Parts: sequence; C-alpha cells; structure tokens
Amino acid sequence: MLVKESFFRKAIGLILLVTLFVLPWYSPFQIYLSIPSEIKTFSQSDTVDLPKLSDDIAVTSMKQGKIQHATDLSEYSLEESGNDELTYTVANFPVKKVNLEVYDDFRIIPGGQSIGINLHTQGVLVVGHHLVSTDEGTISPGEEANIQIGDNILSINDTAITKMEEVAPLVIEAGKNQDPLEVKIKRGNEEISTQLQPAYDIKEKDYRIGLYIRDSAAGIGTMTFFDPNTKKYGALGHIISDMDTRKPVEINNGSIVRSQITDIKKGEHGLPGEKKADFIIDDVQLGDITKNSPFGIFGTLKEALVKGNGKWSKPMPIALPSQVKEGPAQILTVINGEEIEAFDVKIVNSINQSAPATKGIILEITDQRLLEETGGIVQGMSGSPIIQNDKIIGAVTHVFVNDPTSGYGVHIEWMLDEAGIDIYKQENKKAS
Repeated sequence: MLVKESFFRKAIGLILLVTLFVLPWYSPFQIYLSIPSEIKTFSQSDTVDLPKLSDDIAVTSMKQGKIQHATDLSEYSLEESGNDELTYTVANFPVKKVNLEVYDDFRIIPGGQSIGINLHTQGVLVVGHHLVSTDEGTISPGEEANIQIGDNILSINDTAITKMEEVAPLVIEAGKNQDPLEVKIKRGNEEISTQLQPAYDIKEKDYRIGLYIRDSAAGIGTMTFFDPNTKKYGALGHIISDMDTRKPVEINNGSIVRSQITDIKKGEHGLPGEKKADFIIDDVQLGDITKNSPFGIFGTLKEALVKGNGKWSKPMPIALPSQVKEGPAQILTVINGEEIEAFDVKIVNSINQSAPATKGIILEITDQRLLEETGGIVQGMSGSPIIQNDKIIGAVTHVFVNDPTSGYGVHIEWMLDEAGIDIYKQENKKAS
C-alpha cells in the first residue's frame, strides 16, 4: 500500500513538473498572459491598443457586441462608453475578461524651456566634517555629536534654523559660556536630538563645531509640462541630490526662474556633457518649488512661460505607458538662448508600467544637428518633454554614461501623478 502511494505521489509530481515546463509554451496560456486585465484610454484616441493577436481570436464587448479584429479596437466607439467589459475567446471558448475604462481627453501644455532652479534646504544641510585645532589637539565636535553627512539641522537650542548665518551667533555664545548646543537633526524620516559642544579653534581664533553646512542649491533643468487648469507644473524628471552628499535635497522652499543657454559642453564616451546657462536674475520668479521627488520637481507657476509659435504652445493630449510605441519621436529642448526646438529621437524600449516607477523609457538621439551640437543627452536636458504621435509621452531623465546618444525617460503619467494632477478623476471619466 505504501509502495503504491509513493508511486502515485511521484507520478503526480512528475505530471506537475511536465505541466509547469510545457505550460509557458502552450498557445492559449501565452495568449492569456499577453492580454492585460485592465485597459485605460482616452475618448479622443484613434484606437484602443491591444496585444497583436491572431485573427482567430474574437473579442466581444458587453456593450457593443462582437468586434471583428482583435489587433485593435478601431471598430469600437469610444464616444459611447465609460466602463465596459471585453471578453477574449478562442474557438468560442472564453480565455480572459478585460475591464475597459474610457476617460475624457486630458491635455497639458508641453514645456521645453530652460529653467534656473533655486532650492532652499529644510534647515541647513551638513555636507562635510572638518577638524578644529585646540590646545588638546585636533577634534571634530560635529562627529563626536554623531552628526552625519547628509543630516539636516532643524533647530539649535529650540531656535529654528533656516539659514547658515543663523548658526554662528549661537555657536559663539555657547562656546563663550562653555554650554553645549541642543541640536535637533533630521536623518531620513527620523528626527534625532543630540548635544554639540563648540570648540575654540586656536588657529581661527573663534569657536567652531567642525561641520561644513549649506542652506541652498542651484542648477538648471528643463520644464516638462504646465497644466493650464491647475497652474501646476513638472520639470526635470528626476530628484535633485546634493553634489557633496549624493543624497536627495530635502527642501523647505524653492523657486524657478528663466535661464538662457550660453554654451554647451559636448558629451563623450564616459564623460557626460552639460548645458551652461545664465539665470535671468532681474526677472520675476516663474513659480515656486514645493516638491523634490524621484519624478522631478513640482510646484505652481506664477508667470507665463516663454513659448515659441506653433503647436508646441497649445495643450496636447498625453499617452499612457501602454500607448507608447517603439519608433520615432521628438524631444523639445533649448540649445541656444531661450529658443525651444524639436529634435528627432527614437524610442528603443518602453515598459508598460502599471504603477509609478522611474526609467520606463529608453530613447536614442537620432537628430544629426543635436548630435553635432551636444553629442547626445547632456546635463540640463533633463525634463525635456518627449512627443510621439502628437502626444506627450514622458520626459528625458538620464544619459547612459558610456553612450551619450542614449538615455532614460520617465512616463508622463507618473510625473502628473506626482504633481497632484489626477487624470482619472471622476469628472474626466465618460458617463457609463
């Protein structure tokens, strides 16, 4: 009896093993995996893009009946639906059901402008340690207090710190009185309290804490989009990190201003290039910066953007990750002064991301003039909007160090989501 049970267990195990090996090669199973469980699109789309399946696969709409061709929904009337259910069948056998959601067309104005970025950190940022020369030798009070590079000093002796200039008077007073400073720091998401004893520097003839600090950061980038309804904008497409600590800058506030490209250092193999620009400091602020995230910087515009003539000045529809295709596209960016120009690129790969994630697009610069001027993707080009089939699909974010002609992009949906713009809000959804 035990022998039979052992035989049956082994037989069942072998059958399961063979099934698991064969199943991925089984055509209906492949079809099942290739069909998404949910499709979202906009009412002004020409078609609803579906997996390229064979003609013997039928698609039936709960509302509109049988659809003859399963390769797209060109026969599907998008104006008539909000929610629908599509059923895929093979030889009259149901394979998979798909939820279809159609929303009102959503449009934003593409960017491309070069912008100057000014960030003010939350508190003051610790960017390094240094030694203080005392009668007893060299010490670093900051290190002894376990204050680390990348920490933000929020307050000293219950006094909120917002600028570097506010630190020195407190240090000198505490040093003269031989009192420790009660320091509150932020490290990641954690707030920590510590005591910091200033030391008298016999070389500098003053009290020091052995810390290098900074309260601001500046740079250039490219505007990605502007929403004329909410006045919100998105730019850069990636987080701003401190050049010394290599950690994200936690901002208290910030602003963007106009900038003019004055020169370009071409990118080369292993050496990224960069745009060089002048801030137009006499100009009013274009807007504020309220968020510095992995998807870019975001805020609200106060002044109208400088735009050229033509279709780039008008609101354009967006494309979802599932609608981005491999093939020709364009980017909008500035390589001279403030003139926004369109340059040809190729979408090499696009990941159909169902949740926010960076680096969803791989693109290659194909425009000969841009290659001659910049060598490819350079610093300062981050945030340049990517246009495909007259839709905004994303933004340039990173360059491949070993190949400046290629780089990454982020899907526009995730930047809009990070900006607090809900493209799926109820008023945008077609009535069922």
